[in-house]
Amino acid sequence: MSRPPQLDNLLKLDSWLNDFQNEICRRYGVFLEYQKKIEECGGIEHFTQGYKNFGLLVQSDNSVLCHEWAPGADQLALIGDFNGWNRETHKYTKEGFGKWRLVIPPNSDGSCAIPHSSIVKIAVTKNGKTMDKLSPWAMYVTRPNDSVVYHQQFYNPPDKYTLKHPRPSRPASLRIYEAHVGISSWEGKVNTYRAFADDVIPRIHRQGYNTIQLMAVMEHVYYASFGYQVTSFFAPARIETLRFLLSNLRWWVEEYGFDGFRFDGVTSMIYHSHGMNDDFGGGYPMYFGLNADTDSLVYLMLANDFLHKKYPQIITIAEEVSGMPALCRSVAEGGQGFDFRLAMALPDMWIKILKHVKDEDWNVNEIVHTLENRRYGEANIAYAESHDQALVGDKTIAFWLMDKEMYDFMSILTPLTPIIERGIALHKMIRLLTMALGGEAWLNFIGNEFGHPEWLDFPRIGNNESFHYARRQFNLADDDNLRYKFLNLWDQEINRLEENTGFLHKGPAYVSWKHNGDKMICFERAGVLFVFNFHPFQSFPDYKVGVEIPGVYKLVLNSDEERFGGHNRLQFGSVHHSFPEGYAGRRNHILVYAPARTCLIFSL
Repeated sequence: MSRPPQLDNLLKLDSWLNDFQNEICRRYGVFLEYQKKIEECGGIEHFTQGYKNFGLLVQSDNSVLCHEWAPGADQLALIGDFNGWNRETHKYTKEGFGKWRLVIPPNSDGSCAIPHSSIVKIAVTKNGKTMDKLSPWAMYVTRPNDSVVYHQQFYNPPDKYTLKHPRPSRPASLRIYEAHVGISSWEGKVNTYRAFADDVIPRIHRQGYNTIQLMAVMEHVYYASFGYQVTSFFAPARIETLRFLLSNLRWWVEEYGFDGFRFDGVTSMIYHSHGMNDDFGGGYPMYFGLNADTDSLVYLMLANDFLHKKYPQIITIAEEVSGMPALCRSVAEGGQGFDFRLAMALPDMWIKILKHVKDEDWNVNEIVHTLENRRYGEANIAYAESHDQALVGDKTIAFWLMDKEMYDFMSILTPLTPIIERGIALHKMIRLLTMALGGEAWLNFIGNEFGHPEWLDFPRIGNNESFHYARRQFNLADDDNLRYKFLNLWDQEINRLEENTGFLHKGPAYVSWKHNGDKMICFERAGVLFVFNFHPFQSFPDYKVGVEIPGVYKLVLNSDEERFGGHNRLQFGSVHHSFPEGYAGRRNHILVYAPARTCLIFSL
């Protein structure tokens, strides 16, 4: 049994793991066994460059090396436009260990025998039956005329693109903009990468985000799947499958300059039950019992270990709901090696509250508990909503708050209705509270920064292939006569606040006050004092707030400013001198005016 070299660090963070040292060590031992197998296959550097050894590879003399792994096949043949789809002329030779090889010499004039962008497929024969397949190593796949059959196009452009800019350094705090290129136009169409780069990325930069999480980049059969149903993949235990998966990660980093990966559905991977019908309420034994899938856990260890050693600035994120301990601790400690996990309980909490709880019944103690309830020493990405909440069948926070009134009363030329007033106020408060208290990074889904109305629905048979809801209406935020501009500007300012203070990466908050009757929450983080009044109608003059450091506290931002759609009940830049009497577990206190449904931010 092999002991992770830094296991003691993990056990100091969480002493409950002492009882499961044997299982942690066993998993680490399997990780070392896989590393040994990889060394026997030429080492990790060679192993993770499978894309240079498999697929259709143009050689220096313009010949094409065709190399595939198909252990169950009786025969492979390359067919396509280049040979008139002849199944007899270009058959592969079996090499052993499930590998097949074919070399296609260049034309007599020295040019490549397969034209760039021409269609190719692999005819796979098994038990006398032949099916035409795409190579899992295909670099360019298209879907012609909405066909259900995809084409692999031979990729050999005369002028290969080279990356023009150096890899950016990793920011201290991650403020992530989650985006889907296809829906990023205000028009009803599949948007292009060029248009996204020209029109959307400048917006993201202006909003103050420093990281973009792109969805649906890999080829996928069904547009409405949000990119989850990727083509060509298979499962992780076989060594050649492992080569494919690790090479895939490296290919995106090397060929496209990716700075990191979000691993979706990790819970489904790491349990034999795929997390189905599991409430994960059984304590630590459920994480280290027979239901845990060792092969998948070890694959994640191998992937993260390789990525972080090869690319020290890389960022990996896990979408995982079970709370697997050490998921975001290093492999050397016995963890899976991720940098962050998504705080998936937070959007669930907000949607549950907005659907079922009256404003006067909000339990701020439970809200604070949920926002702070995360594993110590494992970084979380906080978010109030993501693409999951935007999809048809659910609603965005803005739509839960304001619903149909968004159609008629978001113009500043119309009366400010109580529903719109409440919605704008709570939208701002929910987002900042989640950002400031819920994690060590922040994520926003495209359009939610300005309260995008309605839902997201991709074209499909059920909606007559309509693009009406598969778009982002940025024009709403740009219209000076619409109240969306208030939410958009608030989003810019809270990102600027984080940029200037770095509160996301400077340690957890200290919550000094949470009062259910008053609906008040007060906390300090990175020298910033946050005061939230969620009461639907009660404002508090001279509200006593505990502070640790004595001095003069300046109001630097508040959601009631007129530029954010508020009532301007507070004076921007007002100062509050601390009193030396301790309060709420802090050594000093200040007195503030806290209007209803308003958040205030102070700094020394």
